[in-house]
Amino acid sequence: MPAPSSPLILGLDVGTTNIKGVAYAPDGRAVASADVPTISHHPRPRWAFYRPDELWDQCVRVLRGVVGQLDDPRRIAGIAVASVGETGFLLDDHGEPLTEAIAWFDQRTDPQAAWLEREVGQDALFAFSGLALQPIFGLCKLLWHKQHEPHAYARAARWLHVADYVAFRLCGEAATDVSLASRSLMLDLRGRIWHEGILEAAGIRRDLLAPLVVGGTRLGPVTAEAARLTGLPETVQVSAGGHDHVCGALAVGVVEPGKALASLGTTETLLLPTREPMADPELSRQGYSQGAHVVPDRYYAYGGQYTFGACIEWLRDIVGRDVAYATLIAEAGATPPGSLGVCFLPHLRLANPPDFDPRSRGAFVGLSADAGRGALTRAVFEGLCCESRHAAGPLLAAPETTPPVSVIAIGGPTRNALLMRIKAAVSGQTQTVAEVEEATALGAAVLGGIGAGVYRDAAGALATLSLPTRAVEPDPGLVPFYDRLYREVYDGFYRAVRPLHHALAGLRATDDGPP
Repeated sequence: MPAPSSPLILGLDVGTTNIKGVAYAPDGRAVASADVPTISHHPRPRWAFYRPDELWDQCVRVLRGVVGQLDDPRRIAGIAVASVGETGFLLDDHGEPLTEAIAWFDQRTDPQAAWLEREVGQDALFAFSGLALQPIFGLCKLLWHKQHEPHAYARAARWLHVADYVAFRLCGEAATDVSLASRSLMLDLRGRIWHEGILEAAGIRRDLLAPLVVGGTRLGPVTAEAARLTGLPETVQVSAGGHDHVCGALAVGVVEPGKALASLGTTETLLLPTREPMADPELSRQGYSQGAHVVPDRYYAYGGQYTFGACIEWLRDIVGRDVAYATLIAEAGATPPGSLGVCFLPHLRLANPPDFDPRSRGAFVGLSADAGRGALTRAVFEGLCCESRHAAGPLLAAPETTPPVSVIAIGGPTRNALLMRIKAAVSGQTQTVAEVEEATALGAAVLGGIGAGVYRDAAGALATLSLPTRAVEPDPGLVPFYDRLYREVYDGFYRAVRPLHHALAGLRATDDGPP
């Protein structure tokens, strides 16, 4: 336990599945934590949303849980919030929410993305934003609100991303950090300013967008009302946070080129720091993205999977939650590599880069009467790891990226030792697991510490943090087998089933209209 006079920093991570809060000593040791589920609503197929008051109430529960464990809450110097990056609320001029928040993975905004492709063009959007056009981005959601909730849109005074909104509820100051703004399709990535041309083309009012700041910028102290609700002292300084994966990268020092982050959770992010944005529009056509790092003057290239942990959770729902996860892992471990001939394509929401295909879906092939629960579980693990390798290839070949000398893995799935062994063998590269309690929350806490003066800057914070790691080395006996499985089976899996998924998609009716 730190000395009573030493400060604490607090990070709040508002994720797809859970909301987590952790208080840390300046060296990164967790001293108190709490978490609750993120309440999401799924009223119909392809729709998902969050209710603003529900989300705020859950954040309050977490913060009260953390504060209640501390001997002296006055030690908390600063707080910042990390969150999913493509979800936001419209607020009126009193700061009251006017809409629900469309979840990042909600697919109702397909028509808005199609309209942007027709009217602006994917390559033109990539040229200024660095993003591959997808329905998930904030601009598509704003266009949906404008069309389907015109009265709310007309009354709106501000659009805030989830982390921005929670920070606003804590301190009363509205701001957007550039890492979140770079997931909106409205940011000039190189200039780090809102792009006036796209706002004019889309008919989005400029005054809806909050002032842009760098992560770690001090916004102000906790308000009296927020202090009453959360238990935080009014002396706590609230600072701008950032996009969850990027905050996680900061926590484990993935800031400079030559390092890579594998952030494993509901999704998987392969994040490579860069000094300049990628320029080749072909990467956009393949579905790769990039954005602004929470560290000034740094960018990142981004690939990965939209359903990583989500695939595992889906399987657990299928086999029944009465079966312990440890049992599933043990059964998968007892199954030989190759899963008795079963292979899994993890496209439960859409295809991952480089296969930019919203109509793709998941699939098992090679099923037989011999394939039981253990084989299916191992096949899911192997499919996820093969998909990671598939997604990384073109990104690592881009001239702006630097092949990493180390891959640092964070997130809940890293606790699955079998999954990490398979991942190391499929990739042929050591996976260095950061043994840190909630890396994303720690990254947010570091930003809170910068704003509160606990650290002078990101470099000072990284020099202070002391985080244990463990290395998962590739098993030389498994690397050749998994290389063959990848080349001879997995590399052609998506292309083989693509016609069937497109035919099935054509049979599904939709009531979506133009934006």
